[in-house]
Amino acid sequence: MTPSYQPVMAWRTALLLVVYMVINFADKIAVGLLAVPMMTELNLSPAQFGLIGSSFFWLFAIGGITGGFMANRLPTTGILLVMALAWSALQVPMAMSSSLAVLVAARVLLGAAEGPAWPVAVHACYKWFPNEKRELPVACLAQGGAIGLLLAGMAMPLVSAHWGWRANFYALAVIGFAWTLLWVAFGKEGRGAEAENSEQRETMHVPYRTLLAEPTVAACIAMKFVSYWGLALTLTWLPAYLQKGLGYGAVESGRLYAGLIATSLPISVAGSWLVRQLLARGVSSRTARGRVAATVVAIGGVACMLVWLGGLPPLWRAALIGLTLGLTQIMYAVGPAILAEVVPVSQRGGILAIDNSIASFAGVLAPLVTGFLVQGMTGSQGYEAGFAICGLLMVAGALAGAVAIDPARAALSVRRRATVGCAYAGQAPASSH
Repeated sequence: MTPSYQPVMAWRTALLLVVYMVINFADKIAVGLLAVPMMTELNLSPAQFGLIGSSFFWLFAIGGITGGFMANRLPTTGILLVMALAWSALQVPMAMSSSLAVLVAARVLLGAAEGPAWPVAVHACYKWFPNEKRELPVACLAQGGAIGLLLAGMAMPLVSAHWGWRANFYALAVIGFAWTLLWVAFGKEGRGAEAENSEQRETMHVPYRTLLAEPTVAACIAMKFVSYWGLALTLTWLPAYLQKGLGYGAVESGRLYAGLIATSLPISVAGSWLVRQLLARGVSSRTARGRVAATVVAIGGVACMLVWLGGLPPLWRAALIGLTLGLTQIMYAVGPAILAEVVPVSQRGGILAIDNSIASFAGVLAPLVTGFLVQGMTGSQGYEAGFAICGLLMVAGALAGAVAIDPARAALSVRRRATVGCAYAGQAPASSH
């Protein structure tokens, strides 16, 4: 056991970060869940609403990369605090304004502030946990996002029914500020960066262009991109699809949405458990992480395409989307672990941010593309065509991952290209098979 590992402090920090991710995803989904009342009151067309949905991701990548590189050099506790304060403040103009320009501007700034959330949270968590104990806490962080979607799906339609859709943004502001108080009181910086592989004190540096050109890293980022396409599509258009495409009422669709999220939780937990069991039995990371992740992303893609091709009853179509959501979350937990096997510790925050930021471009494209499809097609056809495009992308990304991801080979390749005289901070896994 790593001498500096402090399980109570580590899991307290992880729990706070889980709540952080709950708030983060509630912020993300708010506009999607409030699509119908917002479009009705503000007289927004589907294309205009798609613009609001996609605007969240316009500066998401820039914010993510900036925050990730800052996390390489600055304490993550301060970065997380500043981000949470910004999220809370930016809910206020969403609650008060009826201007399309103001709504877009607020979502753009919120996206910039939330861009680094996942990579910085994972980096902060890794500082508390040694390499052999990291899979479970990061899986919990991923579940925090799903719990945020679940709680928002249950609460926001009820809040809207009683106090109007704007009240949800005020509530998010208050919740965000409350978390910052807890973080100031209990959030601490981990010492895992110094404890990791204590026999290898020196760090190495590899040019980022070299890391990004490594097939394992590139394929991992590609699978994250297509998985994020599905997430962004779900966040923005699934609530509207349930109401306008499948005919469910506002409260009924909110409950169904929450049910789909609840169903996705055990799916993603089971996938993370399977990966951990395979690794514990000596299965290579290429198979346990790379091929399992590729398989579940491919199955999710096929499920998305069946929504359009199958002509199924409404509940079955909704269930297929819920299955996809659960399966893609496995990639969010496994992807960082694959990258952490390959890249130096000193560059981990940066590469996680680049990974998340590249994926965020899917968040720009998915709502816009689907918005134009919804506007140009009748009934549920536009929504379902959007899900079909998502499915095709997921299957293509999964094929690339199945072929290219090999963490053991990638770690050796990166080590050979490292700056002379510096030690490699990662642990090479067993040989691939």
